Amino acid sequence: MEAAGSDEAAAAGGTRQVVTTRSTAAGLTALRRRRIRLVVVEDHALVREGTVELLEREDDLTVVGQAGSGEEGLELLCRLRPDVALVDVELANMSGIALAQALTAVAPEVRVLVVSAYDDYAYVVGALEAGVSGYLLKTASAQALVDAVRTVAGGALVIDEAISRRLTHHWRGEEGGPFIELTSREMDVLRLLTHGRSNKQIAGELGLGLRTVESHVSNVIAKLGVSSRTEAALYAVSHRVVPSEPPQ
Repeated sequence: MEAAGSDEAAAAGGTRQVVTTRSTAAGLTALRRRRIRLVVVEDHALVREGTVELLEREDDLTVVGQAGSGEEGLELLCRLRPDVALVDVELANMSGIALAQALTAVAPEVRVLVVSAYDDYAYVVGALEAGVSGYLLKTASAQALVDAVRTVAGGALVIDEAISRRLTHHWRGEEGGPFIELTSREMDVLRLLTHGRSNKQIAGELGLGLRTVESHVSNVIAKLGVSSRTEAALYAVSHRVVPSEPPQ
């Protein structure tokens, strides 16, 4: 895969998955109890075939399909409904971000892991708002990619380590940060935001009313000084304040 677009990100070293990629042994063991079905969407045949070969070395990963364009990938994903879609951000006919947005509308259960050469903040936020579950740079190691697939399949958010470091620097404040202002319930809500839960889903899981959840989400956004639930989730992942395993 190509090098990432930012020298700063490359210099940061390694690839992330800060909270999520470095899952605990227990979390990864649980995921390996079942086989994870994948579709790989990549327009460079050599890269696509190499990625498929890499993934299928793992006992718990099975590639059930592959596509060379965005449109072909979307059709395949809608038909096969895999656990995870590994999608290049730059594709013929349709970008990986557009594919993720379209897929979320018809098959929201498919988790999308985007692989990108771009590491700027606006691009990452845009991808997450389109519905992706992970954002990995093309400087990722083979093991980082495999771990990211498992983590995304488990329901958690994956952000490349280089990006996470940049975000932490961007948001760095006084020791302790704004999390000291969050109540335990607001922390519960923030944790579920990082796992892509909607307000309705959060209400059901926490046994709260929808309006109460909306109030908690608004409070979290205001206290963190961010502008959206997506940015709140990114903040939480970058500061490693949420558990790596998906909620039960």
